[in-house]
Amino acid sequence: MIEPKKIDGNYIYDRQGPFRSVIRFFWYRIIATPLAFLYVNLSFHQRTEGKEKLKPFRSKGIYLYGNHTQAIGDPLTPNVFCFPQRVSFIVHPNNVSMPVLGRINPSLGAIPLPDTKEAYRNFIECINGRIKKGGAVVIYPEAHIWPYYTKIRNFPDSSFGYPAKSGTPVFCFVNTYQKRKNAKKPRIITYIDGPFYPDMELPLAKRRKILRDEVYKTMCKRAQNSDVEVIKYIRKENAAAESKAEI
Repeated sequence: MIEPKKIDGNYIYDRQGPFRSVIRFFWYRIIATPLAFLYVNLSFHQRTEGKEKLKPFRSKGIYLYGNHTQAIGDPLTPNVFCFPQRVSFIVHPNNVSMPVLGRINPSLGAIPLPDTKEAYRNFIECINGRIKKGGAVVIYPEAHIWPYYTKIRNFPDSSFGYPAKSGTPVFCFVNTYQKRKNAKKPRIITYIDGPFYPDMELPLAKRRKILRDEVYKTMCKRAQNSDVEVIKYIRKENAAAESKAEI
């Protein structure tokens, strides 16, 4: 079990210097980017629909919201359809707490959630900096991974506060699972939609909620394109009822 490190005011989100730049380039472009293309294509034969919607924003900062259904694929797929735009991910501190990979993940774009007010200021400064440099910041609002889940789980509007405050364009993507001939493993087809913009004339809480609702509705519609269910998810109360019925 990983014990997450405390992300406080001493945590450095963006380490500066030429050596750090070389390290980031090595891990991100030399190692991670080719690995992402190989993995999603060889493992899932992934295809993206709507990638052209991102082209006008290749040099502009954007937020991307997606469904969370793959432990390895989710950190890799956005690097494929966003290429050559640099991608960052808002993650749980666990992702930077692992013995070896935890030291590498920041170079791959991991931005851990803060634990203190001091760290929060640095966290926001880091995110805003990535956006100003024309990067894509990826958020999985469902928070927890449900492998191969084919629907969209309900999620709060809290993570939509970032674009709602800045007016940054928002996109959403949904990884759907579709049958492949003569293969047990399904194919992933990713659907991209947007841009969505917050109405900056509305109060922050309202524009955040409206933005969330637009994205959620669109993601639910796209999720209907899945045509295979690899894992069947049943609510505990329903599962208990079914078990009693079988006795």
